Amino acid sequence: MMANKKPFTSAIIGTLVALSIIALVLSLVKVEDVTLPPMVKYGMVFDAGSSHTSLFVYEWDSDKENDTGVVSQTLSCDVQGPGISSYAYDPPRAGDSLRECLDKALKVVPAAKQRDVPAYLGATAGMRLLREQNSSVADQVLAEVTKTMQEYPVDFKGARILTGEEEGAYGWITINYLLDSFTKFSPKAHMWLRPEVANIFGALDLGGASTQISFMPEGSVLNQNEASKFTLYGYNYNIYTHSYLCYGQNEMLKRLAKELIAASAPSTRVYHPCYPKGYTETVRLSAFRASPCTDRSDARLPVGDSTVTLEGRGNASGCLAAVRELFNFSACGQSRDCTFDGVYQPPLRGQFIAFSAFYYNFKFLNLTEGQPLATARGAIEQLCTRSWEDLSSSYPKEDPKRLPKYCANANYILTLLLDAYKFNETSWKNIIFQMKAGSADVGWTLGYMLNLTNMIPAEAPTRVKGHMPSLWAAAITFIILSLVLGLTALLLLLWV
Repeated sequence: MMANKKPFTSAIIGTLVALSIIALVLSLVKVEDVTLPPMVKYGMVFDAGSSHTSLFVYEWDSDKENDTGVVSQTLSCDVQGPGISSYAYDPPRAGDSLRECLDKALKVVPAAKQRDVPAYLGATAGMRLLREQNSSVADQVLAEVTKTMQEYPVDFKGARILTGEEEGAYGWITINYLLDSFTKFSPKAHMWLRPEVANIFGALDLGGASTQISFMPEGSVLNQNEASKFTLYGYNYNIYTHSYLCYGQNEMLKRLAKELIAASAPSTRVYHPCYPKGYTETVRLSAFRASPCTDRSDARLPVGDSTVTLEGRGNASGCLAAVRELFNFSACGQSRDCTFDGVYQPPLRGQFIAFSAFYYNFKFLNLTEGQPLATARGAIEQLCTRSWEDLSSSYPKEDPKRLPKYCANANYILTLLLDAYKFNETSWKNIIFQMKAGSADVGWTLGYMLNLTNMIPAEAPTRVKGHMPSLWAAAITFIILSLVLGLTALLLLLWV
């Protein structure tokens, strides 16, 4: 009887050995991470500038790269009408002006995600000026904007006025993010790599009421008031940034007109060297009191609200000389680390992206392809000597209010870049006039959103340890067969 049990005992032992081998094989199979797709998040930012407002919608994966979300632009929408600071005498219209773009934004964001969308409104130089002039009215405008935003199914985070330095620094972040200066994916290494620091770009922004310059200097920034610090993709960046209020394009034109009128007072017909010959413009003196940039009392100006006619002369050299008078270069003395008005600036470093009005003015002159400085000067001089009849017939689709001002704008840009920021014949080649990178607009809003993603928790993607499905199927089949054989052997043993 003992001899008959031996085969069955051997069968049981064989079954157990088979199960052990299968378990061992499964434990040795390479375990792989199976990562479920990360959740897509959205964010929206209103850029409430001095002359107009735009809305940008961004999206990014919740699984962030080194704590900074990889953000892309989904939508841009230009708000109809002027900037929100223009509604100082009718604040509710500032909020109403945003509705059309908000409606468009909700069409690109899935309904299930809308209430989780962080929404911001950042106001820039136009509102900074309004706050200087009348802080209570500025607060009313922001309150009306907030009221409108809160009516929509988004997670509204607030409307605030950015400092000039914030505007400049976020523009710098946008540029370097879009141009892969912070991090770049290497298909060969299958990982994100950090490019050389030397590839970091500077930013030149020219708006309607202010202008900003931001870059990484060679050494440390001596004046900490001009320094901004950021941590992006696990690295620290210290940059120089300065904003010049009242030195935006539109405010410059007002200041220029005021100076020309004051110098010619009490005449009511004033020669304007930057306007084309044959062009005239009538301005009211009360317009100069609408902005802190031109509201300073000037004994040379006539009292009251009289009108003055500006008559274009098309004088290129006269225009450049008049524009230069708007800068106080003497305040810098002999200092090389100074722009104007006594403002500190370290030596320039690297390449710069010039966007906003820098780009639009030079695009009109076909000067965005890296032409030499001499070419730019020649094109500007040629533009300034053309008559109004010639210009208006050559550019029938151009805004007739903008067309006569290109000469003044271009000379202003030359003075700002060369005399103030200290670019020269050699470093001029380092300026790239550009408004888009890929499919995204260059401006401060993407940098703002990118920086704010550090405050949005990165939800860790759900991870499960697992084998390939084919391995699982084979292993389960072997286990079932082994169990069946083992149970069969055990039943036979009990039966015997």
